[in-house]
Amino acid sequence: MKYMFFSWLAVFVGSWVVYVEYSSYSELCRGQACKNAICDKYRKGLIDGSACSSLCEKDTLYLGKCLSSKPNNQVYSGGWGDLEGVVKCQMEEVPRYDPGNEIEHRKEASPFNKPTKGTSVEKFKAIVLSHLKTKVGEQANLQDLVSLVLFVADYNKDGLISLPEARSMWALLQLNEFLLAVVLQDREHAPRLLGFCGDLYVMEKVPYAPLYGISLPWVVELWIPAGLRRSMDQWFTPSWPHKAKISIGLLELVEDVFHGTFGSFLMCDVSAADFGYNDRHDLKVMDAHHIVPEATFQEAMREQRCNVDEDCLYGTDCRTSCDLTKHRCTPEVTRPNLAKACSSLKEYLLRGVPSDIQDELEKQLYACIALKGSAEQMEMEHSLILNNLKTLLWKKISHTKDS
Repeated sequence: MKYMFFSWLAVFVGSWVVYVEYSSYSELCRGQACKNAICDKYRKGLIDGSACSSLCEKDTLYLGKCLSSKPNNQVYSGGWGDLEGVVKCQMEEVPRYDPGNEIEHRKEASPFNKPTKGTSVEKFKAIVLSHLKTKVGEQANLQDLVSLVLFVADYNKDGLISLPEARSMWALLQLNEFLLAVVLQDREHAPRLLGFCGDLYVMEKVPYAPLYGISLPWVVELWIPAGLRRSMDQWFTPSWPHKAKISIGLLELVEDVFHGTFGSFLMCDVSAADFGYNDRHDLKVMDAHHIVPEATFQEAMREQRCNVDEDCLYGTDCRTSCDLTKHRCTPEVTRPNLAKACSSLKEYLLRGVPSDIQDELEKQLYACIALKGSAEQMEMEHSLILNNLKTLLWKKISHTKDS
């Protein structure tokens, strides 16, 4: 009887685990439904883009392995002819602001109902300009960003923006990650945008990801102490000179998004899972959903009601304080991007560091992690620490082939 009881218990637990895993997979991985919805709109002439024909007619753009972590943001590895990429597609309505979700101006009843038929290119330019002003704030070169957006929208480069192209671009502009890809398209740390169709878009594949860490079954995770787990994450990493070069890339990304060409962005989740690197050990952003325009973030925080500081959190790393007189969140973050980046790099860089720079590197990393307030409030100290870190790392690897 005891044997039968444990046998039935094992079958029950096993069946429950299989059911949970299948339910989770079926909810997270709905790539075919996403493709069908996009292609239906393409065939009706509502949307157009550089990836539409390959996805919906030629079948030369395909969805491979499911990489999704959220049901409303479908992510798949994919192939497009000879190119390897990552396909991203939006599935569900995302509220305009929710501390657990992405800050987005999404979605209308139909994400492809704007601009309307009869809208001129000049009118569309004005709509895009107004939207970008809301997203990134008042910038001297905002017209340049509008021109860049329209250049990307005109995928066939015929000098004209068709209504389906405009509708695709409008839907994509609601997404922080796509906007950042456009803003950083000439920078080496952003994966190249390969194409789009509606609000589905294809990014260049990053060969090595995440930045560090190993994936273990959740059953195993339960039994591993936190300290050992952090140590295990550093077991399978490149040589230290390569890690130094990758780390310099993250520091350069911090520079790119802070007072960049088209405004400032906040890095609200600086975890290893969001970054990877290529064969040359250049850092690449893997997931930019939580790199948000500072102007958008501040506007959302001003509207966020709160009772304690913990209510004023977006992502895992963008925290402000609660103004108890108004019960509203203040708009300024308490930690700059650089401090968050240094926190992620500390164990990564200190493991295997050459002994002759260990003390100095540790000192600089802790000074960096201790930075408080927004970068604007302490711009000189921020720049000094960032430049000192980059210089220390470059001097150590500049004479090696790893640089």
